[in-house]
Amino acid sequence: MIGKINTDKNQVLVPEHLKNYEKKALELGASRAAVISAENIPIDERVTLKCQIPRCFGYGASAHCPPNTIKPAELRERLKQYQWAVFFSLEVPPEVIVRNKETITERIAAYLKVFKIVSELEAAAFYDGHYMAFGLAAGSCRSSFCAKEDTCAALEGKKCRFSLRARPSMEATGIDVFNLMALLDWNIYPIGSGAKQGEVAAGNLTGIVVVQ
Repeated sequence: MIGKINTDKNQVLVPEHLKNYEKKALELGASRAAVISAENIPIDERVTLKCQIPRCFGYGASAHCPPNTIKPAELRERLKQYQWAVFFSLEVPPEVIVRNKETITERIAAYLKVFKIVSELEAAAFYDGHYMAFGLAAGSCRSSFCAKEDTCAALEGKKCRFSLRARPSMEATGIDVFNLMALLDWNIYPIGSGAKQGEVAAGNLTGIVVVQ
């Protein structure tokens, strides 16, 4: 049933909706999910600085990666108009996070799963009447959806090839995912290109849907 648009941000159904999205995230394959206050989403410009130093392969390569997507300061302002979000993580083997050819199939599949969860939660919120809901995923949409394409269509002024699924990552907008995971007491480990199998307990990819 499609929900009626309601201007009351404290409507009685909101807690029920939020718990439904939390449950749905888990049903779709997330390892953990939690309802969080929008004001507790940590945003730090140093996160997008790390996209540049050292330069990420995705920097400037798509419409959803820095410097082309929403800036941290703008997101910080926009979040002042929201109250609640659903945050989730997907646990994956650490070796899948490290970029190497041996695990590319598993890596792309894991990122696509996060994009799918985010888009489905966002759609559920939209049809419940939260028409301003928006979601952020993990990783570069270019490498997940359009790795075999020569260019990002959106950067050329054309329609995005995956306009309803592609979106910025949380980090691309300045959200400090490490900090957010730690605040929730969820295990998170730094995994860089030099990490070796057996040195890290688990890898995580994350997504968030800001509901209202």
